[in-house]
Amino acid sequence: MKILVTGSAGHLGEALMRTLRRADHDVVGLDAKASPFTDVVGSVADRACVAGCIRGVEAVLHTATLHKPHIGMHSAQAFVDTNVSGTLALLEAAADENVGAFVFTSTTSVFGDALVPPPEEPAAWITESTVPVPKNIYGVTKRAAEDLCEMFHRRRGLACIVLRTSRFFPEEDDNPAVSGRYADGNVKANEFLYRRVEIEDVVDAHLLALQRARSIGFGRYIVSATTPFTPDDVAELRTDAPRVVARRCPEYEAEFRRRAWSMFPSIERVYVNERARRELGWRPRYDFGYVVDRLRADEDPRSRLALDVGYKGYG
Repeated sequence: MKILVTGSAGHLGEALMRTLRRADHDVVGLDAKASPFTDVVGSVADRACVAGCIRGVEAVLHTATLHKPHIGMHSAQAFVDTNVSGTLALLEAAADENVGAFVFTSTTSVFGDALVPPPEEPAAWITESTVPVPKNIYGVTKRAAEDLCEMFHRRRGLACIVLRTSRFFPEEDDNPAVSGRYADGNVKANEFLYRRVEIEDVVDAHLLALQRARSIGFGRYIVSATTPFTPDDVAELRTDAPRVVARRCPEYEAEFRRRAWSMFPSIERVYVNERARRELGWRPRYDFGYVVDRLRADEDPRSRLALDVGYKGYG
């Protein structure tokens, strides 16, 4: 199968390129930045470039994007050009070439203000039925691109899967109130309870989406680590998260004490991956329990793939 991967110089793009190359797939990497995993240097908004890249391709993994950290570095128009116009160019080329599967990497950031209930309310239980309320140009453009994918499925019969991924980047939290109070490893471990996913599991979700795209037609899926929480926990998560975590994962307390780490006092939202597990057959390996087990053994909880890709930053 010949596969086009956009954003091949980024965290996820590189991870996909590494995985697909190891499996001996015929894969083309497209990115605006040169890298060992970029075969074509160009923009997804450049229609001539896209047309050349997509010729003969059987599937597209579209990860190229301007991210939330780019908001202070790029104009709103740049976000529209890359995230909306670039996606449109790819979808039109894919439909014209009768590409069999198109997988679009979206983000849980599309939910925006729906992720933060009023202070007196329980934590938000976020599923695919949660209505997005994008709060910045990143969320707005990613949601618009999702809708373009759905339209191309309806109008052109293009099999499209949208994967709303939660955090998988290795950089420190961009909120000084968090990064200044907690060690980076502490933050990331906590986030596996409700808003983080390991990049190896994200790659697996993308490859499964490729396999299932034709039979599904169109679908949106949350891709986040499996939470130990249930809907019965949401009220207490907002007022006393450590107590809920101790009840669901009691082994964490001793390890956190050993490391002088602490649990967040409150958790305001929980991403639920049940639909992706059920419909895509996705089986994420990395969750909070796995992380705690590796920490107890004094082992790095990150996947080999995450270590290979490393840190990139945002420019």
